[in-house]
Amino acid sequence: MSMHHKNSTALSNPLRLRCPTKIRSFLREEDGVLAKPMIGTLILMLAIGGIGVDLMRMERDRTTLQYTLDRAVLAAADLDQVLEPEDVVQDYLSKAGLGDYYSTPIVQESLGYKSVESTVSATFPTHLAKFAGLDDLPIYANSRAEESIDGVEISMVLDVSGSMRSNNRLTNLKVAAKDFVDTMVANTTDGKMSISIVPYATQVSLPEDLYNQYNISTPGDTIYSRCANFAGSDFESASLSQEDELDGTMHFTPWGSTRRDNRTYYSNPQLVSSPVCEDDPTREILPFQKDATVLKSYIDSFWGGGNTSIDIGMKWGTTLLDPSARPAISALTTGTEASVPDDFAARPSEYTDTDTVKVIVLMTDGQNTSQYYVESDHREGASNVWYDAATKRYSTYNPSNGKYYWHDVSSYWKTQPYGDAPQRLGYSDLFASTSLKYLYYNLYRDWMGTSSARSAWYYGVYDYYGNSTKNARTRSICQAAKDQGIIVYTIGFEAPSNGVAVLQDCASSDSHYFDVDGLEISDAFASIATSIRQLRLTQ
Repeated sequence: MSMHHKNSTALSNPLRLRCPTKIRSFLREEDGVLAKPMIGTLILMLAIGGIGVDLMRMERDRTTLQYTLDRAVLAAADLDQVLEPEDVVQDYLSKAGLGDYYSTPIVQESLGYKSVESTVSATFPTHLAKFAGLDDLPIYANSRAEESIDGVEISMVLDVSGSMRSNNRLTNLKVAAKDFVDTMVANTTDGKMSISIVPYATQVSLPEDLYNQYNISTPGDTIYSRCANFAGSDFESASLSQEDELDGTMHFTPWGSTRRDNRTYYSNPQLVSSPVCEDDPTREILPFQKDATVLKSYIDSFWGGGNTSIDIGMKWGTTLLDPSARPAISALTTGTEASVPDDFAARPSEYTDTDTVKVIVLMTDGQNTSQYYVESDHREGASNVWYDAATKRYSTYNPSNGKYYWHDVSSYWKTQPYGDAPQRLGYSDLFASTSLKYLYYNLYRDWMGTSSARSAWYYGVYDYYGNSTKNARTRSICQAAKDQGIIVYTIGFEAPSNGVAVLQDCASSDSHYFDVDGLEISDAFASIATSIRQLRLTQ
């Protein structure tokens, strides 16, 4: 039996010798040296990534909140908004799922002004960022909107030609234009908004006080009506000089009758019917008014008649917005018979006045037609027509034989005009009460023959500007207005294609042109009123 030493182990001596060697070898190896730093880096990446994800989530929600808040205060600040601003803002946020962020907005209101400001200051709950020890993050949004009408100058250039009598157009226009006036007056501060109305047909008539502010030549001794003839170059500028001379439109008619003379038909002479330039206060420009009652009463007085001269209407509408008219308008604000409120003594404002918006609303149901004017050789001086007021008889002088032709008597050619106190009529007085048709047919046809009389005393007296010339002039004055920053809205009211094309070119943009029928004209004026009221974000 063999005996073992009591200090021996279960491991053999060779194995005991190899283990320490292996341990020392393992400790000398470097394979696991980065294990701890890698674990730390991984944790740091998770923390930073978590912060990034939460920040993106927060910015997404903040952007949505800001966008919703902007829309909410814009709607709440609308002067047409019937709901309380607080309710509007809360409704917008709630429907966007952001109702928890609602706080009561700050509201300021006055006539023609409403301001709504809403501020959100809350916290955003983090998720992954908590690994980095970050708790909830602050989220902030602020929006302020106001709708206000500060300084506004408006020219309403309205078609009152004969075609407006059809299809209730004039009736519908009156309703729409009066509603427009009510809207603008009700939503503006007194003295901040002025409206000028320019009714146009064949011509545009001026009130006497405004007419006298310009250098408009008046043929003859009597002013029967007040209109101005413009040269082509006048339509290339928004301004109108008070010094440069303009030809006054003579009071005459190319229409009239061959059978009735307004000088002899009535017990007292009357002016010709349907003149090119109307002697009628309801056809005169109404400049710079602010009172709704005055403006609406004037609109109610409109009646339809005459041709269509969009170019002349637009010229005067633009002139009344141009600073060159300020001395004229200022003069109308002074004196005991001032026709313009003194609030507007400094208007039209400068184009550089950023607090004032200048607007033209141009409406027509047609297209440019003929505009008539007396030629220069029949504007001044005495005619060869003599008139005896006591007997109401005419005599015409024939320079070729030096004799007078007595009309409506048994004996014709005489050496002196008929009557005890015959008066030689100037061209201005002659045309004012005797139509050109009656003149050639009844006074000259007798001894000149129909063709010669018509050629000399009808077609030879007047001339006209036609559609193509007037279209070009309209485009020129519209461009001149837009070049000065005037906002031009145009309304084609059941207008033909030729007129529509001019209106589209005239408007400030496609969205500033309205093509309407019937009662839709009220919608057009309402849209324009809303557009003029400067709804804008201020922060």
